[in-house]
Amino acid sequence: MSESYREIRARAEAHHGGAQEVDARLADLAEARDPAALPDDRVLAEMAKRVFQAGFVWKIIESKWPGFEEAFDGFDVAVNSEMSEERLSVLLADTGIIRNKPKILAVRDNARLVEQMAAIDGSAGRFIANWDAGDQIGLLDYLKKHGNRLGGLTGQYFLRFVGRDGFVLSKDVTAALKTAGVIDGPATSRSALTKIQAAFNRWGEESGQSQTAISRTLALSVGPKM
Repeated sequence: MSESYREIRARAEAHHGGAQEVDARLADLAEARDPAALPDDRVLAEMAKRVFQAGFVWKIIESKWPGFEEAFDGFDVAVNSEMSEERLSVLLADTGIIRNKPKILAVRDNARLVEQMAAIDGSAGRFIANWDAGDQIGLLDYLKKHGNRLGGLTGQYFLRFVGRDGFVLSKDVTAALKTAGVIDGPATSRSALTKIQAAFNRWGEESGQSQTAISRTLALSVGPKM
C-alpha cells in the first residue's frame, strides 16, 4: 500500500521548515488560469511554446517569443493549420525563431488538433476543461495520439500552463512517487501511469487538495532539507 497524503505532506514540511513554508510554496496555485476561458490561438501558442522548449533552454525561447508570435501570425489557428510549403520555407529562414523544421511542422499539426477539439466542445480550452478531472492520463494520451510532439512531459507542462489541474512527472515527483510506494520504475508505462493516476485521485479525496498542489507537494517531499 502506498503512503497517505498526510505522510507525504509531513515529509515536505520536514524538508522545508514547516507547514507555513510549504503553504507559501503552494500559494500561487490559487491564481491558476481557467483553460475554458482561453481563445484557441492562446491554446495553440502554449502548445507551440512547450514543444519548442522541449530539450532546449527555456529562457532562450521566452526571450525570442515575440518573434514566434509574429512569425506564426499570433498563432491564428486557421492560418497555421493550412501551412503551405512556401510559408514553411519562409519560417525556416526566419532568424526571429528557432528554425527547427519538425517543431515548426508541429505548429501546423497542432493547429489542426485545436480545430478538432474546438469542433467537439466549442473551443479547445473548453475541451480541456471538460475532460474528466480524474483522468489526466486519458487526456495526455489524446494529445499524444492526435497532436504532434505533445507526449510525455511536453503534454504535461502544456496542460499545467493552460491551467488544467494535474500532475507533472518531473524528476523530483517521480522520485517521490517511488518513495511513496506508488511505482518502482520509470513513470512512463501505461501500467505505471494508471497507478500514478489512481494515487493522485486517492490523495485528492483524502486531502481535498488539487492534483497540481499534490504534485508540487510530492516534489517538495524529496527536495533538499533546509
